[in-house]
Amino acid sequence: MSKFFKKIGKIIVAITDAFLKTIDKYIIMPISRLVYNFSKSTNSNNTGLNKLLNRPQFLIILALIFSIICFLLIDNKVISLVNNEAEVIKNVPVNLVYNEEAFAVENVPESVDVILAGNKTDIYLAKQLGEFEVELNLTKYTKAGTYKVYFTSKESIDSVDYIISPSYLIITLKDKVSEVLPVDYDIVGTDKLDAKLSVSNVTLDSSEVIVKGSQDRIDEISSIKALVSVADESFTEAGTYELTNIPLVAYNKEGQIIENVEIFPNTLTGTVVLKSYKATVPLSILTTGNLINGKAIASITINNNPSVSLDIYGEENDIKNISSVPVTINVDGLGSESVKNYTVVIKKPNGVRYASLKNATITVTFGNEEQKTIDVKDISNRNLADGYSANIISSRDTQVQVKGVLSNISNISANDINAYVDLAGLGEGTHEVQVKIDNNNPLIKFVVTKTIQVRITKN
Repeated sequence: MSKFFKKIGKIIVAITDAFLKTIDKYIIMPISRLVYNFSKSTNSNNTGLNKLLNRPQFLIILALIFSIICFLLIDNKVISLVNNEAEVIKNVPVNLVYNEEAFAVENVPESVDVILAGNKTDIYLAKQLGEFEVELNLTKYTKAGTYKVYFTSKESIDSVDYIISPSYLIITLKDKVSEVLPVDYDIVGTDKLDAKLSVSNVTLDSSEVIVKGSQDRIDEISSIKALVSVADESFTEAGTYELTNIPLVAYNKEGQIIENVEIFPNTLTGTVVLKSYKATVPLSILTTGNLINGKAIASITINNNPSVSLDIYGEENDIKNISSVPVTINVDGLGSESVKNYTVVIKKPNGVRYASLKNATITVTFGNEEQKTIDVKDISNRNLADGYSANIISSRDTQVQVKGVLSNISNISANDINAYVDLAGLGEGTHEVQVKIDNNNPLIKFVVTKTIQVRITKN
Protein backbone atom coordinates (compact mmCIF):
# COMPACT_ATOMS: atom_id res chain seq x y z
CA MET A 1 0.00 0.00 0.00
CA SER A 2 2.92 2.35 0.82
CA LYS A 3 4.36 1.69 -2.66
CA PHE A 4 1.08 2.85 -4.20
CA PHE A 5 1.12 6.14 -2.30
CA LYS A 6 4.79 6.64 -3.21
CA LYS A 7 3.86 6.29 -6.91
CA ILE A 8 0.97 8.73 -6.48
CA GLY A 9 3.32 11.17 -4.74
CA LYS A 10 5.82 10.95 -7.57
CA ILE A 11 3.07 11.63 -10.12
CA ILE A 12 1.87 14.70 -8.18
CA VAL A 13 5.47 15.98 -7.83
CA ALA A 14 6.01 15.48 -11.57
CA ILE A 15 2.77 17.33 -12.46
CA THR A 16 3.60 20.19 -10.07
CA ASP A 17 7.12 20.43 -11.46
CA ALA A 18 5.78 20.54 -15.03
CA PHE A 19 3.22 23.19 -14.07
CA LEU A 20 5.87 25.37 -12.39
CA LYS A 21 8.16 25.02 -15.38
CA THR A 22 5.31 26.08 -17.66
CA ILE A 23 4.55 29.10 -15.49
CA ASP A 24 8.25 29.95 -15.44
CA LYS A 25 8.60 29.56 -19.23
CA TYR A 26 5.44 31.28 -20.44
CA ILE A 27 4.67 33.82 -17.71
CA ILE A 28 7.64 34.59 -15.39
CA MET A 29 10.37 34.60 -18.04
CA PRO A 30 8.44 36.87 -20.50
CA ILE A 31 7.56 39.27 -17.69
CA SER A 32 11.16 39.15 -16.40
CA ARG A 33 12.47 40.08 -19.83
CA LEU A 34 9.93 42.86 -20.03
CA VAL A 35 10.96 44.19 -16.62
CA TYR A 36 14.66 43.84 -17.45
CA ASN A 37 14.29 45.80 -20.64
CA PHE A 38 12.20 48.35 -18.79
CA SER A 39 14.86 48.72 -16.03
CA LYS A 40 17.59 49.28 -18.60
CA SER A 41 15.66 52.05 -20.20
CA THR A 42 14.93 53.82 -16.89
CA ASN A 43 17.18 56.01 -14.83
CA SER A 44 20.18 54.02 -13.54
CA ASN A 45 19.93 55.92 -10.20
CA ASN A 46 16.55 54.34 -9.52
CA THR A 47 18.17 51.59 -7.48
CA GLY A 48 15.04 50.92 -5.34
CA LEU A 49 12.94 49.98 -8.33
CA ASN A 50 15.78 47.87 -9.73
CA LYS A 51 16.12 45.96 -6.49
CA LEU A 52 12.36 45.38 -6.40
CA LEU A 53 12.23 44.15 -9.96
CA ASN A 54 15.16 41.82 -9.38
CA ARG A 55 13.30 39.95 -6.67
CA PRO A 56 11.69 36.67 -7.96
CA GLN A 57 8.89 36.89 -5.38
CA PHE A 58 7.80 40.26 -6.74
CA LEU A 59 7.80 38.94 -10.30
CA ILE A 60 5.63 35.97 -9.29
CA ILE A 61 3.11 38.29 -7.57
CA LEU A 62 3.11 40.59 -10.60
CA ALA A 63 2.51 37.64 -12.96
CA LEU A 64 -0.32 36.40 -10.72
CA ILE A 65 -2.00 39.83 -10.76
CA PHE A 66 -1.65 39.96 -14.56
CA SER A 67 -3.21 36.47 -14.88
CA ILE A 68 -6.17 37.43 -12.66
CA ILE A 69 -6.80 40.57 -14.71
CA CYS A 70 -6.77 38.52 -17.95
CA PHE A 71 -9.18 35.97 -16.43
CA LEU A 72 -11.64 38.67 -15.35
CA LEU A 73 -11.55 40.34 -18.75
CA ILE A 74 -12.21 37.06 -20.57
CA ASP A 75 -14.89 35.91 -18.10
CA ASN A 76 -16.79 39.17 -18.49
CA LYS A 77 -16.40 38.96 -22.30
CA VAL A 78 -14.40 42.18 -22.45
CA ILE A 79 -11.90 40.02 -24.33
CA SER A 80 -13.28 37.15 -26.47
CA LEU A 81 -11.07 34.24 -27.41
CA VAL A 82 -13.89 32.62 -29.40
CA ASN A 83 -15.64 34.15 -32.44
CA ASN A 84 -19.41 34.54 -32.06
CA GLU A 85 -21.66 32.62 -34.46
CA ALA A 86 -25.35 32.59 -35.37
CA GLU A 87 -27.70 29.76 -36.33
CA VAL A 88 -31.35 29.88 -37.46
CA ILE A 89 -33.94 27.53 -35.94
CA LYS A 90 -36.82 27.48 -38.43
CA ASN A 91 -40.54 26.94 -37.89
CA VAL A 92 -40.69 27.32 -34.13
CA PRO A 93 -44.42 27.03 -33.18
CA VAL A 94 -46.13 30.17 -31.88
CA ASN A 95 -48.27 29.85 -28.76
CA LEU A 96 -51.04 32.45 -29.08
CA VAL A 97 -52.49 33.51 -25.72
CA TYR A 98 -55.62 35.70 -25.66
CA ASN A 99 -59.21 35.84 -24.45
CA GLU A 100 -60.71 33.34 -26.88
CA GLU A 101 -64.25 33.81 -25.60
CA ALA A 102 -64.34 37.55 -26.25
CA PHE A 103 -62.11 38.14 -29.27
CA ALA A 104 -61.16 36.81 -32.68
CA VAL A 105 -57.59 37.19 -33.96
CA GLU A 106 -56.49 36.73 -37.55
CA ASN A 107 -53.27 36.45 -39.55
CA VAL A 108 -51.10 35.15 -36.72
CA PRO A 109 -48.43 32.83 -38.17
CA GLU A 110 -48.31 29.27 -36.93
CA SER A 111 -44.52 29.45 -36.61
CA VAL A 112 -41.57 31.87 -36.69
CA ASP A 113 -37.79 31.59 -36.97
CA VAL A 114 -35.48 31.95 -33.97
CA ILE A 115 -31.87 33.07 -34.48
CA LEU A 116 -29.36 31.83 -31.88
CA ALA A 117 -26.34 34.14 -31.51
CA GLY A 118 -23.33 33.38 -29.30
CA ASN A 119 -20.25 31.20 -29.21
CA LYS A 120 -20.38 27.84 -30.89
CA THR A 121 -20.37 25.81 -27.68
CA ASP A 122 -23.27 27.70 -26.14
CA ILE A 123 -25.32 27.46 -29.34
CA TYR A 124 -24.71 23.72 -29.46
CA LEU A 125 -25.89 23.38 -25.86
CA ALA A 126 -29.00 25.48 -26.58
CA LYS A 127 -29.85 23.25 -29.53
CA GLN A 128 -29.37 20.10 -27.47
CA LEU A 129 -31.78 21.39 -24.82
CA GLY A 130 -34.27 22.03 -27.64
CA GLU A 131 -36.69 23.99 -25.49
CA PHE A 132 -37.64 26.57 -28.10
CA GLU A 133 -40.89 28.28 -27.15
CA VAL A 134 -42.30 31.44 -28.72
CA GLU A 135 -45.35 33.17 -27.32
CA LEU A 136 -47.60 35.99 -28.51
CA ASN A 137 -49.45 37.16 -25.41
CA LEU A 138 -52.49 39.38 -25.91
CA THR A 139 -54.10 38.97 -22.49
CA LYS A 140 -53.42 42.58 -21.46
CA TYR A 141 -55.62 43.89 -24.27
CA THR A 142 -59.25 44.12 -23.14
CA LYS A 143 -60.78 46.04 -26.05
CA ALA A 144 -61.05 45.40 -29.76
CA GLY A 145 -58.47 47.30 -31.79
CA THR A 146 -55.15 47.19 -33.59
CA TYR A 147 -51.97 46.67 -31.56
CA LYS A 148 -48.24 46.21 -32.04
CA VAL A 149 -47.26 43.10 -30.07
CA TYR A 150 -43.78 41.63 -29.63
CA PHE A 151 -43.05 37.92 -29.55
CA THR A 152 -41.36 36.53 -26.45
CA SER A 153 -39.30 33.37 -26.12
CA LYS A 154 -37.95 31.05 -23.44
CA GLU A 155 -34.18 31.53 -23.19
CA SER A 156 -32.64 28.32 -21.84
CA ILE A 157 -28.99 29.50 -22.08
CA ASP A 158 -28.25 32.96 -20.68
CA SER A 159 -25.09 33.37 -22.74
CA VAL A 160 -27.00 32.93 -26.03
CA ASP A 161 -29.02 35.71 -27.62
CA TYR A 162 -32.45 34.53 -28.87
CA ILE A 163 -33.59 36.74 -31.76
CA ILE A 164 -37.13 36.16 -33.10
CA SER A 165 -37.87 36.84 -36.77
CA PRO A 166 -40.18 38.70 -37.14
CA SER A 167 -39.83 40.31 -33.75
CA TYR A 168 -43.40 41.68 -33.60
CA LEU A 169 -46.79 41.69 -35.32
CA ILE A 170 -49.44 44.30 -35.97
CA ILE A 171 -52.54 42.39 -34.90
CA THR A 172 -56.22 43.28 -34.91
CA LEU A 173 -58.48 42.09 -32.12
CA LYS A 174 -62.12 41.82 -33.20
CA ASP A 175 -65.16 41.21 -31.06
CA LYS A 176 -66.34 37.62 -31.37
CA VAL A 177 -69.99 37.01 -32.29
CA SER A 178 -71.96 33.80 -32.88
CA GLU A 179 -74.72 32.73 -35.26
CA VAL A 180 -76.77 29.60 -35.85
CA LEU A 181 -76.38 28.40 -39.46
CA PRO A 182 -77.79 25.43 -41.39
CA VAL A 183 -75.49 22.55 -42.26
CA ASP A 184 -75.50 20.43 -45.43
CA TYR A 185 -73.11 17.69 -46.57
CA ASP A 186 -70.64 16.88 -49.32
CA ILE A 187 -69.65 13.33 -50.26
CA VAL A 188 -65.86 12.84 -50.38
CA GLY A 189 -63.69 9.83 -51.10
CA THR A 190 -65.94 8.41 -53.84
CA ASP A 191 -62.83 7.38 -55.79
CA LYS A 192 -62.09 4.89 -52.97
CA LEU A 193 -65.64 3.48 -52.89
CA ASP A 194 -66.43 0.24 -54.72
CA ALA A 195 -67.36 1.35 -58.26
CA LYS A 196 -70.57 -0.70 -58.15
CA LEU A 197 -71.83 1.19 -55.09
CA SER A 198 -73.41 4.65 -54.93
CA VAL A 199 -74.59 6.89 -52.10
CA SER A 200 -78.38 6.76 -51.85
CA ASN A 201 -78.94 8.87 -48.75
CA VAL A 202 -77.09 10.66 -45.93
CA THR A 203 -78.63 11.58 -42.58
CA LEU A 204 -76.90 13.91 -40.09
CA ASP A 205 -77.71 14.08 -36.37
CA SER A 206 -78.08 17.87 -36.58
CA SER A 207 -79.27 20.28 -39.25
CA GLU A 208 -77.80 23.40 -37.58
CA VAL A 209 -74.54 24.41 -35.93
CA ILE A 210 -73.23 27.43 -34.03
CA VAL A 211 -70.50 29.43 -35.75
CA LYS A 212 -68.28 31.87 -33.81
CA GLY A 213 -65.89 34.46 -35.18
CA SER A 214 -65.62 38.10 -36.18
CA GLN A 215 -68.71 39.55 -37.84
CA ASP A 216 -66.98 40.11 -41.19
CA ARG A 217 -65.82 36.47 -41.32
CA ILE A 218 -69.28 35.11 -40.49
CA ASP A 219 -70.77 37.36 -43.18
CA GLU A 220 -68.48 35.66 -45.73
CA ILE A 221 -69.90 32.20 -45.03
CA SER A 222 -71.94 30.82 -47.91
CA SER A 223 -72.42 27.30 -46.56
CA ILE A 224 -71.44 24.92 -43.78
CA LYS A 225 -70.66 21.43 -45.08
CA ALA A 226 -70.25 18.12 -43.30
CA LEU A 227 -67.59 16.19 -45.21
CA VAL A 228 -69.04 12.68 -45.39
CA SER A 229 -66.27 10.27 -46.39
CA VAL A 230 -67.12 6.98 -48.09
CA ALA A 231 -63.45 5.96 -48.32
CA ASP A 232 -63.95 3.33 -45.66
CA GLU A 233 -62.67 -0.19 -46.28
CA SER A 234 -65.73 -1.60 -44.51
CA PHE A 235 -68.07 -0.17 -47.18
CA THR A 236 -68.02 -3.31 -49.32
CA GLU A 237 -71.70 -3.84 -50.09
CA ALA A 238 -75.05 -2.10 -50.20
CA GLY A 239 -76.46 -1.24 -46.78
CA THR A 240 -76.69 1.39 -44.03
CA TYR A 241 -73.53 2.44 -42.21
CA GLU A 242 -73.04 4.54 -39.06
CA LEU A 243 -70.71 7.54 -39.31
CA THR A 244 -68.87 9.30 -36.47
CA ASN A 245 -66.59 12.35 -36.22
CA ILE A 246 -67.78 13.88 -39.48
CA PRO A 247 -65.72 17.10 -39.86
CA LEU A 248 -67.41 20.44 -40.58
CA VAL A 249 -66.05 23.14 -42.89
CA ALA A 250 -67.20 26.69 -43.69
CA TYR A 251 -67.07 27.80 -47.36
CA ASN A 252 -67.43 31.19 -49.02
CA LYS A 253 -69.33 31.70 -52.27
CA GLU A 254 -66.18 30.91 -54.31
CA GLY A 255 -65.96 27.50 -52.64
CA GLN A 256 -62.88 28.41 -50.59
CA ILE A 257 -62.52 27.30 -46.97
CA ILE A 258 -62.94 30.14 -44.46
CA GLU A 259 -60.39 30.06 -41.68
CA ASN A 260 -60.61 31.87 -38.32
CA VAL A 261 -64.13 30.69 -37.50
CA GLU A 262 -65.14 28.15 -34.89
CA ILE A 263 -67.93 25.65 -35.47
CA PHE A 264 -69.77 24.05 -32.54
CA PRO A 265 -69.93 21.14 -32.46
CA ASN A 266 -66.88 20.67 -34.67
CA THR A 267 -67.98 17.16 -35.74
CA LEU A 268 -71.27 15.38 -36.30
CA THR A 269 -72.52 11.81 -36.41
CA GLY A 270 -74.87 10.32 -38.99
CA THR A 271 -75.65 7.46 -41.34
CA VAL A 272 -74.98 6.78 -45.01
CA VAL A 273 -77.06 4.44 -47.17
CA LEU A 274 -75.21 2.73 -50.02
CA LYS A 275 -77.02 1.12 -52.92
CA SER A 276 -76.04 -0.48 -56.21
CA TYR A 277 -77.83 1.01 -59.22
CA LYS A 278 -77.45 -0.94 -62.45
CA ALA A 279 -78.77 -0.62 -65.99
CA THR A 280 -78.18 -2.86 -69.00
CA VAL A 281 -77.77 -0.81 -72.19
CA PRO A 282 -76.52 -1.56 -75.72
CA LEU A 283 -73.15 -0.50 -77.09
CA SER A 284 -73.90 1.83 -80.01
CA ILE A 285 -71.48 2.41 -82.90
CA LEU A 286 -71.09 5.90 -84.37
CA THR A 287 -68.98 6.77 -87.39
CA THR A 288 -67.00 9.82 -88.41
CA GLY A 289 -65.60 10.67 -91.84
CA ASN A 290 -66.74 9.75 -95.38
CA LEU A 291 -66.19 6.55 -97.31
CA ILE A 292 -64.87 6.66 -100.84
CA ASN A 293 -67.52 7.31 -103.52
CA GLY A 294 -69.78 4.39 -104.34
CA LYS A 295 -69.16 2.49 -101.10
CA ALA A 296 -71.28 1.95 -98.00
CA ILE A 297 -71.00 0.05 -94.74
CA ALA A 298 -72.52 -3.39 -95.19
CA SER A 299 -72.29 -4.69 -91.62
CA ILE A 300 -70.85 -3.97 -88.17
CA THR A 301 -70.18 -6.65 -85.57
CA ILE A 302 -68.98 -6.22 -81.98
CA ASN A 303 -66.92 -9.07 -80.57
CA ASN A 304 -68.28 -11.18 -83.48
CA ASN A 305 -71.89 -10.38 -82.50
CA PRO A 306 -74.36 -8.09 -84.31
CA SER A 307 -75.03 -6.28 -81.02
CA VAL A 308 -73.58 -6.20 -77.50
CA SER A 309 -75.04 -4.95 -74.22
CA LEU A 310 -73.19 -4.02 -71.03
CA ASP A 311 -74.03 -3.34 -67.40
CA ILE A 312 -73.38 0.15 -66.10
CA TYR A 313 -73.35 1.28 -62.45
CA GLY A 314 -73.59 4.77 -60.96
CA GLU A 315 -75.91 7.29 -59.35
CA GLU A 316 -79.58 6.50 -59.98
CA ASN A 317 -80.38 9.90 -61.53
CA ASP A 318 -77.48 9.53 -63.97
CA ILE A 319 -78.01 5.89 -64.89
CA LYS A 320 -81.72 6.18 -65.69
CA ASN A 321 -81.03 8.79 -68.40
CA ILE A 322 -78.51 6.65 -70.31
CA SER A 323 -80.03 4.63 -73.17
CA SER A 324 -76.75 3.43 -74.73
CA VAL A 325 -72.97 3.69 -74.48
CA PRO A 326 -71.53 5.18 -77.68
CA VAL A 327 -68.25 4.26 -79.38
CA THR A 328 -67.01 6.24 -82.40
CA ILE A 329 -64.91 4.78 -85.22
CA ASN A 330 -63.25 6.69 -88.08
CA VAL A 331 -64.16 5.42 -91.57
CA ASP A 332 -62.78 8.34 -93.55
CA GLY A 333 -61.36 7.23 -96.91
CA LEU A 334 -62.24 3.57 -96.38
CA GLY A 335 -64.22 1.26 -98.65
CA SER A 336 -61.62 -0.06 -101.08
CA GLU A 337 -60.94 -3.01 -98.79
CA SER A 338 -63.73 -5.38 -97.85
CA VAL A 339 -63.10 -5.55 -94.06
CA LYS A 340 -61.71 -3.20 -91.39
CA ASN A 341 -61.05 -4.24 -87.75
CA TYR A 342 -60.93 -1.84 -84.79
CA THR A 343 -59.89 -2.38 -81.19
CA VAL A 344 -61.61 0.29 -79.11
CA VAL A 345 -61.59 1.39 -75.48
CA ILE A 346 -65.09 1.96 -74.13
CA LYS A 347 -65.29 5.31 -72.31
CA LYS A 348 -67.75 5.50 -69.46
CA PRO A 349 -70.45 8.17 -69.93
CA ASN A 350 -70.73 10.93 -67.33
CA GLY A 351 -72.21 9.57 -64.11
CA VAL A 352 -71.15 5.98 -64.77
CA ARG A 353 -68.79 4.60 -62.11
CA TYR A 354 -68.39 1.10 -63.48
CA ALA A 355 -69.01 -0.61 -66.82
CA SER A 356 -68.89 -4.36 -67.32
CA LEU A 357 -67.19 -3.97 -70.70
CA LYS A 358 -63.95 -1.99 -70.99
CA ASN A 359 -62.91 -2.65 -74.60
CA ALA A 360 -64.24 -4.33 -77.72
CA THR A 361 -63.25 -5.54 -81.18
CA ILE A 362 -65.34 -4.01 -83.96
CA THR A 363 -65.39 -5.48 -87.46
CA VAL A 364 -66.75 -3.40 -90.35
CA THR A 365 -67.48 -4.77 -93.83
CA PHE A 366 -68.06 -2.65 -96.95
CA GLY A 367 -70.15 -3.05 -100.11
CA ASN A 368 -71.43 -1.13 -103.09
CA GLU A 369 -73.66 1.83 -102.29
CA GLU A 370 -77.23 1.86 -103.57
CA GLN A 371 -79.87 4.52 -103.05
CA LYS A 372 -83.60 5.14 -103.23
CA THR A 373 -85.95 8.06 -102.63
CA ILE A 374 -88.75 8.06 -100.06
CA ASP A 375 -91.47 10.73 -99.70
CA VAL A 376 -91.97 11.91 -96.11
CA LYS A 377 -94.84 14.10 -94.86
CA ASP A 378 -94.68 13.61 -91.10
CA ILE A 379 -92.36 16.33 -89.74
CA SER A 380 -92.13 17.19 -86.04
CA ASN A 381 -90.51 20.13 -84.28
CA ARG A 382 -87.96 20.19 -81.48
CA ASN A 383 -86.57 22.69 -78.96
CA LEU A 384 -89.42 25.19 -79.23
CA ALA A 385 -89.22 27.75 -76.41
CA ASP A 386 -91.83 27.56 -73.64
CA GLY A 387 -94.87 29.76 -74.18
CA TYR A 388 -94.80 29.51 -77.99
CA SER A 389 -96.62 27.47 -80.66
CA ALA A 390 -95.29 26.47 -84.10
CA ASN A 391 -97.09 25.64 -87.32
CA ILE A 392 -95.68 24.53 -90.68
CA ILE A 393 -97.20 26.86 -93.28
CA SER A 394 -95.48 25.51 -96.41
CA SER A 395 -95.78 22.08 -98.03
CA ARG A 396 -94.73 19.21 -95.83
CA ASP A 397 -93.86 16.95 -98.75
CA THR A 398 -90.17 16.10 -98.40
CA GLN A 399 -88.08 13.74 -100.47
CA VAL A 400 -85.40 11.83 -98.57
CA GLN A 401 -82.58 9.96 -100.28
CA VAL A 402 -81.72 6.73 -98.51
CA LYS A 403 -78.20 5.36 -99.17
CA GLY A 404 -76.56 2.06 -98.22
CA VAL A 405 -75.99 -1.45 -99.50
CA LEU A 406 -79.09 -2.91 -101.06
CA SER A 407 -79.76 -5.42 -98.31
CA ASN A 408 -79.85 -2.63 -95.70
CA ILE A 409 -82.06 -0.10 -97.53
CA SER A 410 -84.52 -2.37 -99.29
CA ASN A 411 -86.88 -2.59 -96.31
CA ILE A 412 -86.67 1.10 -95.28
CA SER A 413 -90.03 2.92 -95.53
CA ALA A 414 -91.40 6.35 -94.56
CA ASN A 415 -92.39 4.92 -91.18
CA ASP A 416 -88.69 4.31 -90.40
CA ILE A 417 -87.69 7.94 -91.05
CA ASN A 418 -87.95 10.51 -88.22
CA ALA A 419 -87.96 13.94 -89.87
CA TYR A 420 -87.95 17.12 -87.77
CA VAL A 421 -87.09 20.83 -87.67
CA ASP A 422 -84.93 22.34 -84.92
CA LEU A 423 -86.50 25.55 -83.57
CA ALA A 424 -83.88 26.27 -80.89
CA GLY A 425 -83.32 30.01 -80.47
CA LEU A 426 -86.19 31.02 -82.75
CA GLY A 427 -88.74 33.52 -81.55
CA GLU A 428 -92.09 34.84 -82.76
CA GLY A 429 -92.41 35.17 -86.56
CA THR A 430 -92.03 33.19 -89.79
CA HIS A 431 -88.79 31.21 -90.30
CA GLU A 432 -87.25 29.13 -93.10
CA VAL A 433 -85.97 25.97 -91.41
CA GLN A 434 -83.93 23.00 -92.70
CA VAL A 435 -85.50 19.55 -92.42
CA LYS A 436 -83.31 17.08 -90.56
CA ILE A 437 -83.42 13.29 -90.13
CA ASP A 438 -82.85 11.56 -86.81
CA ASN A 439 -80.50 8.66 -87.58
CA ASN A 440 -78.71 6.31 -85.17
CA ASN A 441 -78.04 3.57 -87.74
CA PRO A 442 -74.43 3.67 -89.04
CA LEU A 443 -75.44 1.34 -91.94
CA ILE A 444 -77.87 3.88 -93.44
CA LYS A 445 -77.29 7.41 -94.69
CA PHE A 446 -80.17 9.89 -95.17
CA VAL A 447 -79.82 12.94 -97.42
CA VAL A 448 -82.40 15.75 -97.43
CA THR A 449 -82.15 19.28 -98.84
CA LYS A 450 -85.71 20.45 -98.15
CA THR A 451 -86.48 23.63 -96.18
CA ILE A 452 -89.94 24.51 -94.92
CA GLN A 453 -91.59 27.61 -93.50
CA VAL A 454 -92.58 27.60 -89.86
CA ARG A 455 -94.66 30.29 -88.15
CA ILE A 456 -94.05 30.73 -84.42
CA THR A 457 -96.61 32.54 -82.31
CA LYS A 458 -96.71 33.46 -78.66
CA ASN A 459 -99.38 31.71 -76.61
